[in-house]
Amino acid sequence: MSIKNFFKQLFEFHEENDYEFILPKNPNNLPEDFEVTNEKIYPSLSVNLEYLKTKYNLLINSDVKFRKFVIPIQNKKVPAMLLYIDGMVNETTITNSVLQPLLLKNSITMQEQETAKGSRVSITHAKPPKLNLENFIFEGLIPHNSIIKQTEFEEVIKNVNAGFCALFVDTLATAFCVETKGFEGRSVSNPLTENVVRGSQEAFVENLRTNTSMLRKIVNNENLVIEEVEVGTLSKTKVAICYIKNVANDDLVAEAKYRVNNLNVDYLLSSGQLEQFIKDNPSSPFPQTISTERPDRVSSYLLDGRIAIVINGTPFVLVVPAIFLDFLTSGEDRNLNYQFANFLKFIRMIAVFFATFLPGFYVAITNYHQELIPSELLFAIANSREAIPFPVIFEILVMEISFELIREAGLRVSSSFSTTIGIIGALILGDAAVSANIVSPILIIVVAFTGICGFSVPDFSLTTSIRIYRFAYIIFGFLAGFLGIAFTFFIHFLVLSNLTSFGVPFFTPYIPFSNLKRNKGFFIKPVWKRDRRNEFLNTKRPKIENKISMDWRNLNAKQ
Repeated sequence: MSIKNFFKQLFEFHEENDYEFILPKNPNNLPEDFEVTNEKIYPSLSVNLEYLKTKYNLLINSDVKFRKFVIPIQNKKVPAMLLYIDGMVNETTITNSVLQPLLLKNSITMQEQETAKGSRVSITHAKPPKLNLENFIFEGLIPHNSIIKQTEFEEVIKNVNAGFCALFVDTLATAFCVETKGFEGRSVSNPLTENVVRGSQEAFVENLRTNTSMLRKIVNNENLVIEEVEVGTLSKTKVAICYIKNVANDDLVAEAKYRVNNLNVDYLLSSGQLEQFIKDNPSSPFPQTISTERPDRVSSYLLDGRIAIVINGTPFVLVVPAIFLDFLTSGEDRNLNYQFANFLKFIRMIAVFFATFLPGFYVAITNYHQELIPSELLFAIANSREAIPFPVIFEILVMEISFELIREAGLRVSSSFSTTIGIIGALILGDAAVSANIVSPILIIVVAFTGICGFSVPDFSLTTSIRIYRFAYIIFGFLAGFLGIAFTFFIHFLVLSNLTSFGVPFFTPYIPFSNLKRNKGFFIKPVWKRDRRNEFLNTKRPKIENKISMDWRNLNAKQ
């Protein structure tokens, strides 16, 4: 026991309570009652300046700019100050829409405006009335269209961090926040992860307002509601909850807003983080929200009655609720003939099956169920493995891990090297492994075919979950053959059957089974028969179109 205590004291970390440095509590010599909290703006320009210097750490920050000047009003010079962040604003807009009107405009008084129609004598001897400086600046001096009056520092700082410039005027306890955003952003381009042949070629970008405008353009309806909330006590990331008011279920909208509004986190930077925060079963690797970069796909889901969540700073939009069939659907399916679209969905379902089970089946058959293999193929497999010194489980784990490494390397390196990585991994390493008798040729075929099936799945999130569970089927197939695979599939299917997305079962409309006439099933109906929205969404407008939607055929028949 003494030896254990000796090593515990030797290696255990002890936190130091005494430090050799002290952080200054009042670096700008402000009054004792001057706290950097959510306070009202002071009427003194110098006090406001000291407050903002403290908040923005002006002694060490290089991009926060203060511009002092005076405003000539009624033969007086009123001190003023402009606050903005360099790189977040358009300085040309500040010069033309804020500084020039304030500095160069003639001194116009309310008395001169009221008596302009009278005689010159009355203008000279009349006593000018008291000028309302706040209204005069807001209504008469700043011509910019987007200007907000704020009385609290917190709101001012929030706007400045978002690309506004803030105008402070001496004697006024109000700040004028003018929208002068000018930071650089990526322009609208082609989708990178959801390429289609026949369909829209626009993709979301990192700017929230650009993304919402793209949705507005496609939906083209005044009932599209976009509500903005802020998530993160530090980052204050803007999140937009989008839905169509006269279509979406009110309870679903309330649930989405409730989950997003009740996140007690310091920061939120991506849609992937938000997805993990709001999904019903956070511990499950299977996706429970649709993540897409295509505005046309999101617009289609909105018109169906679902909720879209747009996060500022990320080009991927979340759509809720989501079911298993959504992850087998491509954004191009609605543009194709329904026969061909159903054929592609069937191919994708086969790809999901082989991407999940094929390596496990190979291990189970070669170890326990050789009688299921035709004799000629069995002899060929035996001959190919005759010089292999390792068991099948070692071979397939080495090749699967190697394939995952090649996939990861292809994603992380630049596009100019990704082709080289593929050639090295597929040709050189694969051929060298077979020549060195480390793996058998048929195993290379199994792993390559499994990888191709994985790439055929249209949703990346579903592919990642399949890659995780594939190793479970390999291990249990090695331990107990088909019995181990059946046991793993039973547990896997049981877990998926209990998954929900915002209260909607994952395998809807099959588990629990519901009327396929009122819900979209696996196969796509002809476009003229898609007359109802999904019943599980419980929308306000169940019907999409009339039962007879092609009136031109009826008119031709009557004629």
